[in-house]
Amino acid sequence: MGRQKKQDDPPAGSPAWMATFSDLMNLLLCFFVLLFSMSTIDEAKLNEIIASMNSSFSIFTNGATSIGEGILISNGVSQLNDLAEYINSMGVANASQEDEDQFLENNPSQQITETEGDGSGADGEADRLEEMAEAIEEANLAENEQLAEIVGEAIYENGLSDQVGISFTSQYILLTMKGSLMFDSGSATLKTDCYATLDKIALILERYAGAEIEIEGHTDNVPMNGGKYASNEELSSARALSVFYYLIENSTLDSTRLKHAGMGDRVPIADNSTAEGRSKNRRVEIRIYNSAN
Repeated sequence: MGRQKKQDDPPAGSPAWMATFSDLMNLLLCFFVLLFSMSTIDEAKLNEIIASMNSSFSIFTNGATSIGEGILISNGVSQLNDLAEYINSMGVANASQEDEDQFLENNPSQQITETEGDGSGADGEADRLEEMAEAIEEANLAENEQLAEIVGEAIYENGLSDQVGISFTSQYILLTMKGSLMFDSGSATLKTDCYATLDKIALILERYAGAEIEIEGHTDNVPMNGGKYASNEELSSARALSVFYYLIENSTLDSTRLKHAGMGDRVPIADNSTAEGRSKNRRVEIRIYNSAN
């Protein structure tokens, strides 16, 4: 007689609910695989996003290179030294246009009208640069005019109005001294009578001239006949050098910011055919250059 089944033995095989659950999981897996296979990615849009992020923040080229060669936190505060350069590099393609827009916003009179061009292409860029250059020149001219007025008042207060002339351009302020008051004919040795004048000019330069200063010697066109100097070029150079040495030895002017040059008779300011014109051409000029140049 066969063995009888006990009342507490488990049923043979898996429970019915487990088989149903397994079938359901298989169906769900197949369903999601089917959905994934039917989906597509817009590669064009993805590439546009990557390119935009790459040009703006530099986070996709050669790994993480947002600031310097590493990560700000991992490298510590030393990375902050490169922060300004990093900020400047962002949006570099639009930097020049933004600067021009800001300049034109602050200077409405410099805006280019539609009749002058549409502002596009090489011609438009050239027009904008020309407008900006003109605006800078006007600003320098106004600045030099103000400084020339201050220096002119100092010259008047020191009683030098009859000995020193003053004028200005957008590049420099020009002080002109007559050669006859400083040198004997054919000589580059300073007269003792001009020492006081040069001392007062040196004080003015120390107070108001923080930029580059150039001393130029000029002569008339009468040829040199014998003497120490063979030509007007040599004489003018020697006279400029004499003034240069005097200012260096008798003032606190920075010698590295002083230059000297001899111009001979190449830059006349009057007609050399008359005695009066030749007298005006024999001169020493001191040019105080605008610091913006």
